[in-house]
Amino acid sequence: MIEILALAAAFLLGLGARQLGLPPLVGYLITGYLLYALGMESSPGLELFAELGVTLLLFTIGLKLRLRNLLMPQIWAVASTHMLLVVVFLGAVLLLAGVLGLGVLSGLSLPTIAVIAFALSFSSTVFAVKVLEESGEMSALYGRIAIGVLIVQDIAAVAFLAISAGKVPSPWALLLLGLIPLRPVLRWLLASAGHGELQILFGLSLALGGALVFEAVGVKGDLGALILGLLLAGSPRASELAKHLLGFKDLFLVGFFLTIGLAGGFTLETFGIALLLALLVPLKTGLFFWLFTRFRLRARSAFLASLSLANYSEFGLIVGAVAVSNGWLSAEWLAIIAIALALSFIGAAPLNSNAHNLYSRLRSRLKRFETGRRISEEARIEPGPARALVLGMGRVGLGTYDSLHQRLGDLVLGIDQNAQAVERHRAAGRRVILGSSTDPEFWERIRMDFDQLRLVMLAMPSEHENLEAARQLRRLGYNGHIAAIARFPDEIGHLKAAGVNFVVDLYAGAGAGFADDVWQELNGRLDEAPERAG
Repeated sequence: MIEILALAAAFLLGLGARQLGLPPLVGYLITGYLLYALGMESSPGLELFAELGVTLLLFTIGLKLRLRNLLMPQIWAVASTHMLLVVVFLGAVLLLAGVLGLGVLSGLSLPTIAVIAFALSFSSTVFAVKVLEESGEMSALYGRIAIGVLIVQDIAAVAFLAISAGKVPSPWALLLLGLIPLRPVLRWLLASAGHGELQILFGLSLALGGALVFEAVGVKGDLGALILGLLLAGSPRASELAKHLLGFKDLFLVGFFLTIGLAGGFTLETFGIALLLALLVPLKTGLFFWLFTRFRLRARSAFLASLSLANYSEFGLIVGAVAVSNGWLSAEWLAIIAIALALSFIGAAPLNSNAHNLYSRLRSRLKRFETGRRISEEARIEPGPARALVLGMGRVGLGTYDSLHQRLGDLVLGIDQNAQAVERHRAAGRRVILGSSTDPEFWERIRMDFDQLRLVMLAMPSEHENLEAARQLRRLGYNGHIAAIARFPDEIGHLKAAGVNFVVDLYAGAGAGFADDVWQELNGRLDEAPERAG
């Protein structure tokens, strides 16, 4: 009964947080504190939810972990340098505050200060993924770099969790090495499970059952979940499995956030210290921006990536919870980290919602931090002549490109912000270049004669991207035709107001195209009996 009431309350406050433009987990944390104030305590059911949530979180991280994607210095070097500098800086701040005798900060030992600073050095994966998915820029250069930095941080957190367990693995742990040759078997099972409930059941069984096996031989189960996810990473179905498990992971993590609040510790003193820590987030964000520009990113990419990392992390809470359970921190520090996390989200949400507008206003100042050299993905572009552009080379864009290519040949040019997709299209013989069509500096880097351009097709999945691309083209003085897809009726008016000449309802257009293709195959002969398939 307690669990049901807690989850219902979490839903209401999570919904309230969403209406304010904040991640729902802010509402979950507040729910926990309110329930604690009403005399409620945590229960075994919520504790189990919390454990399952953390295990699935690490498993899904493993599913998405491709080590070769982390080899960019802009990812691994920036992440490790930033973490080291933040730990040193925050450690110095906490030490100074302790010397000044500020409440719970006084009398802290250096190892304790190091653990606190380490927990606060992370940025939120949940927040960044939400922001990037809503903006449709997960595969943009800055989005990929931000996610890469978060994965490096997650690896550091997992290493901490493994070390903090303090367990001595049993001799049977050597048998876990047998999982490596079993990798093809695991991938075959995933492929054979199909796309429905069997796939979900396989993922849950592997993550949760595998964690129990690791625990049985003296290895932390969370680390086992990460390793098992890593064994499936790169499989064609791995990303699909991660999406299916996303809802389960988020649901179980509600229990984790509730248990943090139900642990209590909310006082004026803890709130004051948390507020002090939240005020340090701009310095953490500025350090990210400075490091990104030192590693030859343009100011725009550095700025947008830094804003998506401008917060504290739920992983910091997990690190803090482990430290409390091991007796390294007092329970009130868990409350301080949780409050600081919530405050950082409240500050970061409006900044990320207006990130592109903020960059436009600050562009001239931010560009002063750029270095003279650029990484290859941000160099000048010489695409050659084009009569038609297709922006967004997903499934809709691919069909659009191929159809136009039949009419215009190589005078069609595709643009996409997903580097892997661009490589696949080029290998197939298509003229496709890498770039973000919503980036004003992309249009400055590209050498193109707009007088020869006659048609631009906006085939991106996000209304925001299509709108911004149309505005950029009109600002550049392009006077030719612009066509766009829309998923919902209300998007049509927005796109036309931005200068789009033709808007096609995506689903209505797909239905019409489906009928046209079949009609052409039949040549209008509906009275003939069909041939038996196969």
